[in-house]
Amino acid sequence: MTVREPQPALVWTNHLDSLPPTVLILGGFLTAPPMYRPLVERLRARGAAGVVVANVWPPDWLIAGVRGVGPLTTRSGRALHDAWRLSREASRGAPLLVVGHSAGGIIARLLTAAEPFAGRRFGAAPLIGAIVSLGTPHRLAAGEGIGRRLSEVAAATADEAVPGAFFAPEIGYVSVASRAIRSDPTGHGRERAAGLLYRSVIGRAAVPGTEGDGLVPVAATHLAGARHVLLDHSIHGPGAGAPWYGTDDAVDAWWPAALESWRGALAYRAAMTTAADPAPPALPGTARV
Repeated sequence: MTVREPQPALVWTNHLDSLPPTVLILGGFLTAPPMYRPLVERLRARGAAGVVVANVWPPDWLIAGVRGVGPLTTRSGRALHDAWRLSREASRGAPLLVVGHSAGGIIARLLTAAEPFAGRRFGAAPLIGAIVSLGTPHRLAAGEGIGRRLSEVAAATADEAVPGAFFAPEIGYVSVASRAIRSDPTGHGRERAAGLLYRSVIGRAAVPGTEGDGLVPVAATHLAGARHVLLDHSIHGPGAGAPWYGTDDAVDAWWPAALESWRGALAYRAAMTTAADPAPPALPGTARV
């Protein structure tokens, strides 16, 4: 059985130009919520009405490697519940702007799937206005390493259930990548390490000179039908003392595109429905089928 909330009045349709978004952050592989506190503050400073970070921790990702992605998406779905309830207070009930860092961008896509997977049905597309993925490896190698494991755990399911920008234009899709580190087997330590990591993500396609953020090559971030934003100086994740997708310069580069895509999706929905007779949005559930 799919869980549904009482039908809300779509008052947000009358405030498209001034409405601030409520943001849900889905963290990346082996990250923890406290790592995203500076990003939360930066988004609030740039006009987000509220920000919720999914309560997903490194052990959840490790368990996903053994038991599959079902429990991890359930935790993310609960965070989506919380964010949408916050939106009813802070954003007039408008669909959320979801920011998925690294593998979190794949989880964001999975939450929109209407068909059940891993014994769970989410169908959260009506609650999401945009999905912004930061360094997300949407295109993975089937060979070995990180690419193979993430593909087995989540990406292959996403590609089957919700390929590409599946719900566009009802959902705006923005894929953010960085070309900060160019792999070079004869270069300095970071360039040599990047070559090995890029190969673990996209296999033999990672030749010398491949550009990426130090972990995920630019080529792996391409999502068919999405708007693509390419940065020059951001590494993959926080904590290394270097600029990453969540520091000021990077956020200033992708946040305007995120807002534009989110508002565009909301405008499309407003044109396709009326406030007098909206379809009740289905909250993501965890019912077994």
